[in-house]
Amino acid sequence: MNVQPLRSAQLQQTAATCIAGATSGAMSFPDVVRSLSDAGFEGYQIDLRTGTATYYTPAGEAWTLRGDQPPAAPAPRFDTPAVVEAIREAQRGDAGYTYAGFCEKIAAAGCVGYLVSFPGRRALYIGRTGETHTEHFPS
Repeated sequence: MNVQPLRSAQLQQTAATCIAGATSGAMSFPDVVRSLSDAGFEGYQIDLRTGTATYYTPAGEAWTLRGDQPPAAPAPRFDTPAVVEAIREAQRGDAGYTYAGFCEKIAAAGCVGYLVSFPGRRALYIGRTGETHTEHFPS
């Protein structure tokens, strides 16, 4: 009996639930990380130019899903302090925080996307010309 298709469907459903939960505000970043990690994902990548999220497993499986929000238009210059401030607002759970607002702020700061690594416990924020900011997960 081949259970791989069922497992793949469950993983894809988890990914879809997480992007919908982040977009709607029903799931916080820690909730998303916990759900994806518990399901067996090793990370994911958000592309603000295309409005997509790609989820990866250690076995080399990947699913790309489109988010509910339209792609952002990232600024031409990467502004590390502005990216860091948007991250801190998200970490603090500032009043009025939304995932869509977070994406708008980092795009306005020149971020084209980010890559989250669960085993590495970090997120890498990327600018148009390859600039990066590495944010390590809090302990």
